[in-house]
Amino acid sequence: MPVPKPAAAQGQSRPAAPAAAPKAPARVAAPAATGKAARPTAAKPSAPSSRRGLFRFFGRGKVSSKVLSQFTSQLSTLVNAGLPLVRCLRILEGQLAAGPFKDVVLAVADDVEGGATLSEALAKYPQVFDRLYVNMVRAGEAGGVLGTILERLAEFSRKRETIRAQIKSALTYPALVLCFAGAILLFVMLFVVPKFESIFASFNTEMPAPTRILLGLSRVLLNYWYLLIAVPFVLVIIWRLLLRSESFAWRVDAWKLRMPVSGDLVRKTIVARFSRTLGTLLQSGVPILESLAIVKASIPNRVLEDAVADVHDSIREGETIARPLGESGVFDDLVVNMIDVGEETGQLDAMLLRVADNFEVEVDTAVTTLFKVIEPAILLIMAVLVGFIVVSLFLPIIRIMDTLQST
Repeated sequence: MPVPKPAAAQGQSRPAAPAAAPKAPARVAAPAATGKAARPTAAKPSAPSSRRGLFRFFGRGKVSSKVLSQFTSQLSTLVNAGLPLVRCLRILEGQLAAGPFKDVVLAVADDVEGGATLSEALAKYPQVFDRLYVNMVRAGEAGGVLGTILERLAEFSRKRETIRAQIKSALTYPALVLCFAGAILLFVMLFVVPKFESIFASFNTEMPAPTRILLGLSRVLLNYWYLLIAVPFVLVIIWRLLLRSESFAWRVDAWKLRMPVSGDLVRKTIVARFSRTLGTLLQSGVPILESLAIVKASIPNRVLEDAVADVHDSIREGETIARPLGESGVFDDLVVNMIDVGEETGQLDAMLLRVADNFEVEVDTAVTTLFKVIEPAILLIMAVLVGFIVVSLFLPIIRIMDTLQST
């Protein structure tokens, strides 16, 4: 009976399958009992890791300082509440909207659950967590005060974001006024002035010099309008190529510090950032030489970079911090003396944070002063330009009327 035999074989094979099914979960569950090997480190981070290069290429890997500050503050709250670090990261990852930062936090949580320290996991994403962030977390892990360090880091991020927001808000109004005024002037030059030119040409009257200049500018804009788009791009490219030269970039940074009104704001902003960063790192237990290296990499001014490099060499040779800072010309005597007193009393970190608090208040005042200077300057420039256009258009009209009356 050849037909029943296959049926029997099939019937026997069906019970065999359920018998094998319980073994599969047993094989998966067995490693779970061993602990950290239950979740392979490379399994879940593979998606964010594969996207990391694309995020960098398209500029999407960078996270806004506001989002990072909120994440740090929430993480410090959860850690201080006594929750396990992995659970803290999982909670925060679940609250984030889909995007690059969510993928990064997911990968960091998987790495930490796989046995890596938080600083090691964060260091894999330098486009999100800079050296300052990673080193402060590492210092908190080494001292067993991760929650406290995260609180300081969140406060540092908030204050840095506050300064940046103040500067942006002060410059928003002048920028809008310039854009609006520029659009009006462009409209006048492209559409209004050419109509006047055709009227003047019909009377065959010699135009005054201001009118000839205005009509010439109008014709240039009409015939070579594409230069309005091309020239800014070319200038930006040339400027960036010039900035690749260290000597030129150093002179530009020095010039920024010597500018009449904005130079004081730039100097105070740099001093506040230097003091806040170095004081926070020292307070968090990061060694001073490593702190200076981190500060040097986070300062956007080569003049102060050179000063920090001199401080690094001075500390290595057993000297003080105050002398090279005073020789830089960026720090005034009061700041240098405060830092010197902080070194002598062993409270350098507290003194640096006090300097940062004072200069952040001065930055706020300097921003307000700069805004008060920029607004009337913009209005004066616009008044001069509008006056030039009006005079240039009405001078030939007056001349034409005189010619008609004489005839």
